[in-house]
Amino acid sequence: MRLSSLIKDKNVVNGLPSAAYTDEKFLDLEANTVFAENWAFVGFVHELVKPGDILPVILAGKPIILVRNIKDEIVAFHNVCRHRCLKLVDKPKNTGKLIRCPYHSWTYDLDGKLISSPHFGGTDNHEPKGFDPKKYGLETIRIKLWHDWIFVNLNKKAPSFEKYIKKISKQLKGINLNKIKPVATLNFGEVATNWKFLVENYVEPYHVQFVHKTTTSQPLKDHYTIVDGNCFGSGVDLNEENTSSANLSVSSRYLSLFPNFIIGTYYPNQIGVHLNLPIDSGRTIQKRIIYSTNGYKMTTKEANSLKKLWWDVHKEDHEICERLQLGRASPVAAKGGVLSPYWEKSVRAFHKHVIKSVMKSTKKRRDIASA
Repeated sequence: MRLSSLIKDKNVVNGLPSAAYTDEKFLDLEANTVFAENWAFVGFVHELVKPGDILPVILAGKPIILVRNIKDEIVAFHNVCRHRCLKLVDKPKNTGKLIRCPYHSWTYDLDGKLISSPHFGGTDNHEPKGFDPKKYGLETIRIKLWHDWIFVNLNKKAPSFEKYIKKISKQLKGINLNKIKPVATLNFGEVATNWKFLVENYVEPYHVQFVHKTTTSQPLKDHYTIVDGNCFGSGVDLNEENTSSANLSVSSRYLSLFPNFIIGTYYPNQIGVHLNLPIDSGRTIQKRIIYSTNGYKMTTKEANSLKKLWWDVHKEDHEICERLQLGRASPVAAKGGVLSPYWEKSVRAFHKHVIKSVMKSTKKRRDIASA
């Protein structure tokens, strides 16, 4: 049977076209739709411990900062001075009680209020006539904390956060997220692939027995897909759990929350959360936090063993995703390949959410057509 006839089969659909992974114009569209109009996952609460702790993040090309303020709240701002629009913070640090611009020393408190604009109106004239400092504080960003996870909405138009997490909360019903504890961090740095490939690879089980045959013991036949509104992924239920195995051989769920929140649950006392932030169309920063659940006290030996296992699993996935990226340079990939009607339902659901986000207006449709 020819490939063209497979593509026309009502049960087999194409994936996203190559431009969705390789064209910077498409990433620009995503920056202003997928990542601006939805709740985007940007960081971890436990990484901001003390008042003054500040974390710069690049979200689809847009610089933001997460700050723990004097009231012990975490707040978010655009990482830009209101004077000449300099990027204020370039690395994680504790900034004390003030955020100071290194260019002309405009200074803000931890709630973003402008408290100093030295000599702005001339020598010793800090507030010239007609200048109202209240209008020039840092631009705030809508923010929500869900357990240890920080989400922002750049354009402040996303639906309520409670509605946003409703579906994934149902999928995680059996886990007490109030009793999780971070036990290990895996910083992978840059991965040479589009952010969407990391999500797609995570939510489909089709590749597991081929890519992870030395690091997992979860037969393909035991897997199933999950599509529930803005939550999609896969799961595997095993009759026998082997928690002492050097590879992964326990019942698990692999879930994503659109666009970029990823959480995995693993019997009996572990979850993992991935942070994927696009740098450009072909590069993504990835981090994974491993948590113990239900109050379980994980030993250092157990945590180190899990770090090694997950490092190996991720590296297998990274190699595949980087080759997916390279494959999109071929004209054969222009139509996006085909998706399994059985194993890749979650990938299809993810694609539909991407398409819905970028196609919301006539202008955006014209931009895609001209890309």
